[in-house]
Amino acid sequence: MPNKFAGFFKDVKVEMTKVSWPTRNELTGSTSVVIIAVILLAILIGLWDFVLSSLVNVLIR
Repeated sequence: MPNKFAGFFKDVKVEMTKVSWPTRNELTGSTSVVIIAVILLAILIGLWDFVLSSLVNVLIR
């Protein structure tokens, strides 16, 4: 059993050397895009919620 764990972690170490890690600039750019997309989506969902709740309130009254 311990040999299986040791072999697994050895394989993980080998695979981690094959990973193509992003540069700092790529990481910063991708993070910025994600943050902006999340903010815009949150605004869109908030506006849609406001419009629909206002419509429901008009229909109820």
